[in-house]
Amino acid sequence: MRLSIVVPAFNEEKLLPACLSSAFAAAAACGLADFEVVVCDNNSTDATARVAREGGAKVVFEPVNKISRSRNAGAAAATGDWLLFIDADSVLSAGSLGAMLSAAEGGKVVGGGSVIDFDRKPWWGALMVALWRALSRTARWAAGSFVFCRADAFRAVGGFPADFASGEEVVLSRDLKRWGRGRGLGFVILADEPHVSSGRKFYLYRPSEFLVMMWKIARSPNRGIRDNSVNTIFYDGRR
Repeated sequence: MRLSIVVPAFNEEKLLPACLSSAFAAAAACGLADFEVVVCDNNSTDATARVAREGGAKVVFEPVNKISRSRNAGAAAATGDWLLFIDADSVLSAGSLGAMLSAAEGGKVVGGGSVIDFDRKPWWGALMVALWRALSRTARWAAGSFVFCRADAFRAVGGFPADFASGEEVVLSRDLKRWGRGRGLGFVILADEPHVSSGRKFYLYRPSEFLVMMWKIARSPNRGIRDNSVNTIFYDGRR
């Protein structure tokens, strides 16, 4: 199998080098020779694109600041028959990649996700992670920081919903499960080793800012999942 690791990136010049290094190191540790790393520069104003090229990635550009569109643009340029989406502020471990490859090569799944964690988090952040893990494993929803699937299935379901500013991974999980169900394929959440992302946002934003964002989304879900101005912690550029 050929794997494409797709990394959407908006102003991630600081953390992208570690992400890319981890991807290449994990691939080497797993003995994976046939793979590529595709970074989608999502209209960054910093050196993200240059850093990505210097880090050995193929670079594409998406002018509209939406994570769903960035992921889709990266996937459109990918040549693998399996896709793995990770975030630019995350670190891919050999354990996580190895579990993903085993699931893919087993021939029984259309895709899946992983339990997640952060490199640092306050107590309320730890609570949010615990709640998400329980929900993710129960509902079989992949977290956006680690989603994998067959490339043909991804294209058949239309990829991530292009107008979503958040929650796009839940929609993709639902669509992939539906596509796989008709072909006898499952959708799994890998639980042996968490996929770890940066916990910086827990410290760049006050708890009240998280609560306000969640309240706005709950009050108007249709607007909340689509409007960048509601999803401030993803798009206002604090790094």
